[in-house]
Amino acid sequence: MRIAVILFWLSVAGNVVFAAADPHWLMLPAALAGWYLADLASGAVHMYMDYRPCRPGNGLGDLYFYEGDRTGDEYRRKFDAAMARIGPIERLVFDFKNHHPRPLALGRRTLGRQINSTILFGTLPYSLALNAACLILPVPGWLVTGLIFLLIGGTFAQYFHGTLHRDDNPRFVTFMRRAGLLMTPQAHALHHATLQRDFSTNSGWSNPLLNAVFHALRRRGLLPDHGLEPTS
Repeated sequence: MRIAVILFWLSVAGNVVFAAADPHWLMLPAALAGWYLADLASGAVHMYMDYRPCRPGNGLGDLYFYEGDRTGDEYRRKFDAAMARIGPIERLVFDFKNHHPRPLALGRRTLGRQINSTILFGTLPYSLALNAACLILPVPGWLVTGLIFLLIGGTFAQYFHGTLHRDDNPRFVTFMRRAGLLMTPQAHALHHATLQRDFSTNSGWSNPLLNAVFHALRRRGLLPDHGLEPTS
C-alpha cells in the first residue's frame, strides 16, 4: 500500500507538470467542473455503499449491533477478526453503514483507512491512465487541470466526509468551507436525518441531481432499506 501511495503522488505530480506546460484561461472553469464531478462521484459512491448489503457470515453484524464497550479488548478482538475476513471494499462499505448510528466513528478513522482503498482501486489507475494519455495524445492543459481536480476530490472524498464528523479539523478545511468548496456539518446533517437525501459529501453541489436520481431508483424498487444495516 505504501508503494501504491508513493506511485500515486508521483503520478499526480506528473499530471500537474503536463497541465502547467499548456496554460489557458479555461483552467479555472475546468477546475470547478472537476470539483463538481468529484462531488457527484462522492455522492454516487455514498449512495451505493449505504444501500449495498454486507456479505453475511463475517461478523460485521455483531460489530454493528455490539452493545458493550467499544474501546475494550473484546470489541477490538471482534473487530480485528471481522476485518481480517473481508477485503478493503467491504471495509469501506461497513464504515459507511457503521457511521450512521455512530457518526463520530468515521471522524476517528485514520487518513490511510479513509483513502487507501480509493487510491488502490480507483484514483491510482485513473491517474496513471491520465499520464499515459498526456504522453500519447495532445491533451489540452485546461482539460488535464479539470481531471486533476476530479482526481484529488475523488481521492479525498472519504476524508472530507470524515471531517464532517469531528471538530478538530485542519485550517484549510475551515477555509474551504467558507469558500463553499466543502460542505458544512449542518448541511450534511440533512442526510443523517433520513438517509434518503444529500449523499454527496465534498461540496454538496451535486446533491439536487443525486436526490432526483435516488428517488427515481426508489420508485423502481431499487435501493431497499434492508441494505442499510449488516445482518447480525
